[in-house]
This record gives sequence, structure tokens and C-alpha cells, in this order.
Amino acid sequence: QVQLVESGGGSVQAGGSLRLSCVASGSIFSINVMRWYRQAPGQQRELVAGITSDSTTTYADSVKGRFTISRDNAKNTVHLQMSSLKPEDTGVYSCYVDLRTDWRAIRRAFWGQGTQVTVSS
Repeated sequence: QVQLVESGGGSVQAGGSLRLSCVASGSIFSINVMRWYRQAPGQQRELVAGITSDSTTTYADSVKGRFTISRDNAKNTVHLQMSSLKPEDTGVYSCYVDLRTDWRAIRRAFWGQGTQVTVSS
């Protein structure tokens, strides 16, 4: 099986920075896309940033210029560097990974358990 373990969440004042990490472990043959989503209280989950296997990145308009997504393929890890944080960035951040567990397997999606990010004004 595959497990995703996130780390790096916490509380910070507006203008501060945090770095989230997500490590995928288990039966992994190849990883396609890796993403970070977030969900604020009472709101729907939204895509924050994504990165493909060739390191093409996408960002939500609300975080462009402030957040940077990166990946370490050797360690099956994706990072989200968050800077100039705002109170509206508060939420539970979850890692999403699209991967194959075997060369014959179809692609499957896996989610992390989520990590809380709280930004105070």
C-alpha cells in the first residue's frame, strides 16, 4: 500500500513563512502529478499548487508569487514553500499524489491526512 505523510504545518503571523512537506512511501513504481489542496472552515477544498513529473507547475491565482511547489523524485517528496502568508491562507492543507504502484497498474490517487496551517493577523 501507499502512505502519504505530511509535515510542516503550524501557526504563524501574517507575513510569515511555512514549508510543508509530503513524503510518499510504500509500493510506488512511478509518480505522475503531485498537488497541494487546502480547505478552509465552511469552504470547499481548493487546489493550491501542482507539479508534474517533468516539473511543470501550476498555482492558484491567490498564491502566485508567494508559494512555490517543488518535488524530490528520488525521495518521493513534494514541498510547498509558503511566504508572505495571509489570514486567508488558513486551512487544512492536504497532499495529493497520482501514481502507479506497478508498471502494469493503472494510475491511482492517494491523499495525505492533512496538516493545519493557521495565519493570524
